[in-house]
Amino acid sequence: MSSYDLIVIGTGPGGYVCAVKAAQLGLKTAVVEKRATLGGTCLNIGCIPSKALLHASEMYHQAGHDFKELGIDLGDQKLNLPNMMAHKEGVIKSNVDGIAFLMKKNKIDVHHGTGAIAGAGKVTVAADDGTISELETKNIVIATGSDVAGIPGVDVDIDEKVIVSSTGALELEKVPNKMVVVGGGVIGLELGSVWARLGAEVTVVEYLDIILGGMDGEVSKQFKKMLEKQGIKFELGQKVTAVAKGGAGGQVTFEPVKGGDAQAIEADIVLVATGRKPYTDALGLEASGVKLDDRGRVEIDDHFQSNVKGIYAIGDVVRGAMLAHKAEDEGVAVAEILSGQAGHVNYDVIPGVVYTNPEVASVGKTEDELKAAGVAYKSGKFPFSANGRARAMLASDGFVKVLADKTTDRVLGVHIVGFGAGEMIHEAAVLMEFGGSSEDLGRTCHAHPTMSEAVKEAALATFAKPIHM
Repeated sequence: MSSYDLIVIGTGPGGYVCAVKAAQLGLKTAVVEKRATLGGTCLNIGCIPSKALLHASEMYHQAGHDFKELGIDLGDQKLNLPNMMAHKEGVIKSNVDGIAFLMKKNKIDVHHGTGAIAGAGKVTVAADDGTISELETKNIVIATGSDVAGIPGVDVDIDEKVIVSSTGALELEKVPNKMVVVGGGVIGLELGSVWARLGAEVTVVEYLDIILGGMDGEVSKQFKKMLEKQGIKFELGQKVTAVAKGGAGGQVTFEPVKGGDAQAIEADIVLVATGRKPYTDALGLEASGVKLDDRGRVEIDDHFQSNVKGIYAIGDVVRGAMLAHKAEDEGVAVAEILSGQAGHVNYDVIPGVVYTNPEVASVGKTEDELKAAGVAYKSGKFPFSANGRARAMLASDGFVKVLADKTTDRVLGVHIVGFGAGEMIHEAAVLMEFGGSSEDLGRTCHAHPTMSEAVKEAALATFAKPIHM
């Protein structure tokens, strides 16, 4: 029987990062993965393949719309969807092969099969051929991620052909004429925008009165207008009551949340993108005495340990945002704690990004959150339409908003809608990690001409006045 200092169940971003860090710190480490390839949902059927299609579809759209204005004539433009999908598959393979290399480099044992906890310090691995092996370990980290949540109260048969989850939406063999997206969150808007750019008529049906619930309200409203200009339609404040296959496609029935007549939309493809739920099935948690909360997440203390000594959990199976980078930081923190160090995650400074075009990025508090908490704050905003580099790139949509404490000027939140927002948000994250002020940011020299100058100008607008507006 193999014995380890640490066994990590699941090799998504949280799991494999935890394993690598633990091995780097001298712990004898193993991982258990039910897929044939490492990397979890993120690398195989989530974050990475979706970004490959997002980028490819953006290039296709630019070629058909922006290139002529930039002085580039291409002639007849043609979509080669099989080649685009081949690019996506190549990206997946490159990334999962990279994780396998990291395991070998750091001398981490990989056990393929479904992992389960068989008691304190014991993990069983059920391989595809039916054989079961047992491993011993001092510590266990549950990093099994999440699964498609479905629609609360609605029986939906997701066949990944007509009615699809994010997994099926990444595998379509042709561009649908019409697509209905159930859910106006990150996943729905990202994948909906992919197929809209490639030619589909996309309608988003959302329960809330806004898209991107939880993000800054002003960002949400302005971003919706941008997506509408791109041809995406929205049905907000609508409760979906049925999703069914019929004819050559599917049908979504919904009614106003506040009351009213029901209506139905037919489409070639229905994408169910209503969020995700923690994956804790078949892990043996109940038999091991591990407590779950009312949302099916593993209850943990401030050191990521469950109520059972030696069993830890990170990522989507615990409280907090379901973000790959949040899981990664938690994985590093657990490895450090198990090595006698002081692992820690600052949950107030975890960026969130929507990889549409333009991108949406946020870190820290929103205005609504500050108002609800009674925090006196000030804000500064600067539009990309006043930024020279943005104009040169035909990327002048959007703005940067900085929120700072009214008394101390400490930055509490930054929100960006615009080209490259996901990259620009990180200077705000670094600033906030060090407790910086809007004046600190505004007085930091930024290269000219860059999109990031809009971040500086928004900071200037927060504590004084912007220069270029």
